Amino acid sequence: MRIKFLIHDLDYEELTDYRKLYKYLKKRLIDGKMTYIFLDEIQNVTDFPKVLDSLYIKKNIDIYVTGSNAYMLSSEIATMISGRYIQIEMLPLSFKEYMESTGSMNDRGIKYAEYLQNSSFPFTLELKNQPDEIRDYLEGIYNTIVVKDIINRKKITDTMMLKSVLRFVFDNIGNPLSSKKIADTMTSEGRKIDTKTVEKYLEAFSESYIIYQAKRYNIKGKQYLKTLEKYYIVDIGMRYMLLGSRQADAGHVLENIVYLELLRRGYDVYVGKINSYEVDFVAQNKKGTVYFQVALTVQDENTLLRELRPLQAIRDHYPKIILTMDEEPEEQYEGIRRINARDWLLGIVD
Repeated sequence: MRIKFLIHDLDYEELTDYRKLYKYLKKRLIDGKMTYIFLDEIQNVTDFPKVLDSLYIKKNIDIYVTGSNAYMLSSEIATMISGRYIQIEMLPLSFKEYMESTGSMNDRGIKYAEYLQNSSFPFTLELKNQPDEIRDYLEGIYNTIVVKDIINRKKITDTMMLKSVLRFVFDNIGNPLSSKKIADTMTSEGRKIDTKTVEKYLEAFSESYIIYQAKRYNIKGKQYLKTLEKYYIVDIGMRYMLLGSRQADAGHVLENIVYLELLRRGYDVYVGKINSYEVDFVAQNKKGTVYFQVALTVQDENTLLRELRPLQAIRDHYPKIILTMDEEPEEQYEGIRRINARDWLLGIVD
């Protein structure tokens, strides 16, 4: 038997009380029969770990829960249900998944542009390139995350300032940032804000999975650095919705797409520092490390040399890759591979 419902459905609003939810579920259990329980947006239930804990000790129950912010992963909750769950973090569609969902792997240049502008959220495929409907949908997601999740949960009073900080981060994907730099820049533009408030907002954005922080890593010293991290966002379509299309920023947009793809492939991802150079991504997993530079094009020789130097400065034997949008066959430069980014995103090359 399966028990499945949406907690945010008004028909079940009273079940956001953990006692009532537990009683509701317990009544529907049948002794000796396997029961599968599916609970969506479980973080909306007060003290929900108590429900899971009580159900866990009963026989013949398999429980699946979903949630859309980092409260699901907080240390307090992890302690309460430690050792009794498997965690799966989800991201929007990859470019490969997007292409497959359209039913054709052709016209990848056109579909890449659609993937960026129309969004990587799966439901936008149902809207079939209807810009107004897609925009309304993305605005709905944005308002749900910012208003319902962040403002209400964190009890934010200055909603305009919160949105201004989020727009600033969206506008600066792939740029080194610090709380102080954000506060100083916004204050100089007449929007006075202190560093601690910026830190609070950035933490809230990260907890809601609307942004991701890539910390810096000293490759030579093998140390994690605490300053000038970079931020990437969950969906480029949402950025277009907020800021409009900015062709001059296409390099950082590609960087954002690559960052999310590395997360999907199970890597921990950092921004590398080697001597005076920056490596776009240091991707680490149990198998080892891969270094990435990301550039729109390296057809200009000076640009190619600029992208090669950081990788050439690394004195180990882990793979080193430059990803570009240049539609040319793969090349190697003393062991450093230059690969077409779309080929890599589609899994045509590793």
